[in-house]
Amino acid sequence: MYSQCFVSISRLVLLAVMGLAGFARAEDSVDRIVAVVEDDVILASELQRKIEGIKHNLARSDTQLPPDDILARQVLERLILEKIQMHLAEKAGIRVDDETLRQAVLQIAQRNKMSPEELRNSLRQEGIEYADFIEQVRSEIAVQRLRASQINSQIKISDREVQHWLDTQGKSGISRDTEFLLGHILISTPRAASPAEVQRARERADRLIEELKQGLDFKEASLRSSDSAQALSGGDLGWRKLSEIPSLFVEMVPKMKEGGIEGPIRSPSGYHIIKLLGLKGGGAERITKTHVRHILIKPNEVVSDEDARNKLMALKQRLESGDNFATLARGHSDDKGSAIKGGDLGFVQPGALVPEFEDAMSRLEVNQLSEPVQTQFGWHLIQVLERQESDDTEELLKKQARDEIFKRKIEEETELWMRRIRDEAYVEIRLQEPTPETYTPASLQ
Repeated sequence: MYSQCFVSISRLVLLAVMGLAGFARAEDSVDRIVAVVEDDVILASELQRKIEGIKHNLARSDTQLPPDDILARQVLERLILEKIQMHLAEKAGIRVDDETLRQAVLQIAQRNKMSPEELRNSLRQEGIEYADFIEQVRSEIAVQRLRASQINSQIKISDREVQHWLDTQGKSGISRDTEFLLGHILISTPRAASPAEVQRARERADRLIEELKQGLDFKEASLRSSDSAQALSGGDLGWRKLSEIPSLFVEMVPKMKEGGIEGPIRSPSGYHIIKLLGLKGGGAERITKTHVRHILIKPNEVVSDEDARNKLMALKQRLESGDNFATLARGHSDDKGSAIKGGDLGFVQPGALVPEFEDAMSRLEVNQLSEPVQTQFGWHLIQVLERQESDDTEELLKKQARDEIFKRKIEEETELWMRRIRDEAYVEIRLQEPTPETYTPASLQ
């Protein structure tokens, strides 16, 4: 039931919480230490509960279990990495306040079509203590913020990388639901055309393109000049998905804007001219660009989360009393890159900012000030200056490219970062090495 109901909980939270479900705690008076991680320890009972929880979860999915000794080592390693990350989060001053935690739990409940009380009851039915669940969610948020500060913010994507993605994978990056309405004109050449015949066809195509750009109706031009089978229907190729478009045009069509004309395009049959008459489906979604500015206060060893929030509340009161936003941003914002611009981030596209910032920004009216908003970077005061809408397919493709490149890089960089922090941390493993034949959970005690 748990694994089916709570599909939206992250893998880390899911596995960690499952390890707490339905298993009695060790009753031995002495709980042996199986690992020392920095200034923390992992107890045998903690490892045992996690092993049994994972076994329980895997059994439900009919997954074949590895040998017990291997499973114990894998689970212990996971616990060690969790401890290291929590240690680094605490060291970096990352704290998850109760309001952020409440919102996170509310989102988990909503995604699973439950109220918070129904979520609590369902956890209880699974034998999971609500307090344990809350602490796991708190830990997960802290680790996400740590990774964002250590990894996400360091990832850079160049225009060259985006263009390479578009060149090599962009053809499949367009939504499968997107359909294109194409007009087509063919200026044919004989099968064994002489250079002079090819040149004359090219000149005809060039003249026709110039007339089309000056306003000549495409259907009229097709009826008049096209040698294609669709000439009598005005060159209309009908609505087609990208996979149904002739390979000669498939690379250029996703980059075209509605009403755009491409050509002349050479093929063995002659010169082709195409026009994007219409676009519908996933690729035609409208982009809302938001011109936004902010003031950032970063918590640190001296400034707590509460201090940062209170400072922004004071700045908000000053702004509402008539103080200049740009002046306050220059004097107080910890985002030095935007502070010199008066806090101005310029126009940003959907997905360009972290989710908490973007969610708050999307709910603001133009010129409205937000309440203090917390992200992994600190606390923000946000103001939207204006919004613009467009349906630029090329921009959609570039956004898809950046998203895909970011996902690939984040996976690669996270793996390298995890290896590095594991190597740099002080870890002493005291787990005994039972053989598969003699291993039992009790041997951890």
